Amino acid sequence: MIRYTLAASCIALALSANAGAATVDEELKALKARIEQLEAEKEQAPEEKEMDKSIKFGGAARFQYSYEDYSDANTDRGGDFDFDLFRIDVNGNLDDVLFSAQYRWFEYMNVIHHAWVGYNFDDEQQGKIGVTQVPFGILTYASNNYFFSSNFYLGLEDDYDLGLNYTYKSDSNRLDLAFYKNDEQGGLDGYVSDRTHRYAYDVVGVRLAGEGIYDAPTAGYAAGEKNTFNARYSHNFQFDEVKLELGVSGQMGQLEIENGTDGDQVAAAIHGVVNYDRWNLKLQLTDYKYDVDGMDVERMVVAAYAFYDSIPAEATSYVADLAYSLPVAWGPVSNLTFYNDYSLVTDKPSGQKDTFMNVTGVAVTAGGLYTYFDFVVAENQPFIGGSMVGDGGTNKRFNINFGYYF
Repeated sequence: MIRYTLAASCIALALSANAGAATVDEELKALKARIEQLEAEKEQAPEEKEMDKSIKFGGAARFQYSYEDYSDANTDRGGDFDFDLFRIDVNGNLDDVLFSAQYRWFEYMNVIHHAWVGYNFDDEQQGKIGVTQVPFGILTYASNNYFFSSNFYLGLEDDYDLGLNYTYKSDSNRLDLAFYKNDEQGGLDGYVSDRTHRYAYDVVGVRLAGEGIYDAPTAGYAAGEKNTFNARYSHNFQFDEVKLELGVSGQMGQLEIENGTDGDQVAAAIHGVVNYDRWNLKLQLTDYKYDVDGMDVERMVVAAYAFYDSIPAEATSYVADLAYSLPVAWGPVSNLTFYNDYSLVTDKPSGQKDTFMNVTGVAVTAGGLYTYFDFVVAENQPFIGGSMVGDGGTNKRFNINFGYYF
């Protein structure tokens, strides 16, 4: 279009009877200079827009070795070496609209981890919509090891649901408010082929008396989380070289049960995080309860990782984690994080046995390779030979999980 404008201008100048040769030359030079300026601006405009656009792809491939004293077959083989997962991450900013998503492929299922779009209202306020991390307790994790804390298996650590989030964050204060319409699978009537194919634990049914721990919900007693409100506040203190975070969290929501019965759930937590030099201490106290109208419920059905399990309908949990980060320069190895993470779940209904899990380990950072070495001692703990509603003995597991992150 610029070229055509130049041609038209030249014709008009040539046809002007009153214009001298010198004037025409001057006009042509001026027009040429202006065209060059416009073309330069046109070429630069996309580059300026690109500065407001950023899309980054990443992912990971993870593998795992485990030796389990509670599995005779595993110990006879000298442990098992398995594929863990492959994942793809995408994060970006397009014209001030933020987005983030992660999808995971396991040997036995494929799942969405999170997927949301957001907007920064200013330097301190952000809103999100989609499948987001539930703001509850210590963020991002109330643990250091590969197995999280026992809270994860209760749906109270690193949980993801579908809804709206608002975050206010300053140097000293953080406030999170969230409303989740349902879980990441769309609730009770979500269009999914298998409700156990999910990353984070959610309640999917009411466990009736006499049912097995790992049974699917009985017809009419499948359930889904809905209309859940979350609020979390934390304040950061600075005492010379000591940093302290104190926080409180609350969660309240409803259960939609297949037979039309009403249900609800409530949870609350207080937490503290202390950082001193290379030391980190995490402490959290959590209490939760599920109610179903007209029923004396003692267990709930949960689902994740391609199987059903059970949890107490109410309980109190304690988390205490201590970690030490040590920078090193051993070839590609740049950091070692030593930790001991302890969880206890108690005050379960009807004399159900306590759950405890203690994980002693070290996480090794070597470029894009991140490896957990964990020794786990636990009772009535999922993935360590038990269940939250079980009555088993003490089990042990040695686990190495290594993944390359790109």
